[in-house]
Amino acid sequence: MEIKEFLLPEAVKLNLKVTNKKQALQELSRAAHVHSGANERDILSVLIERERLGTTGVGRGVAIPHGKVVSLDHLCAVFARLESPINFDSVDDESVDLIFLLLAPFSQEHVHLKALAKISRLLRSETMCAKLRGSTSADALYALLVEAQTERSTS
Repeated sequence: MEIKEFLLPEAVKLNLKVTNKKQALQELSRAAHVHSGANERDILSVLIERERLGTTGVGRGVAIPHGKVVSLDHLCAVFARLESPINFDSVDDESVDLIFLLLAPFSQEHVHLKALAKISRLLRSETMCAKLRGSTSADALYALLVEAQTERSTS
């Protein structure tokens, strides 16, 4: 499975303007609704409930909110680089500026976990995060995400 299978170029947001975690989740839910067809409120509800279980702010300025949505029939992702870092209650207490949202249908638990692991490995790289932070267009962000993952799967 490659990132380009569930992340569309138009689902990459550059300099997303949000001021807090709730607003970020709302904007990501809106974008995910557009790209998946799933109900925006259902998506937001799943994300908020997941955050109640524990933060998805994984550290070093990265968050990977995720969950399973009843009305979804395929994996869906949205990537956003924020205009300004926000408090995301991260495990290391650092503000977040890179967010990779992943949503999956209930029927695809193994696919959800596999995709989540790929995203996590990719964003664990300080070099990759620096490149994402330095990109000047949404197309460049998408290319970095897709090409880096493709390179890893062929090596």
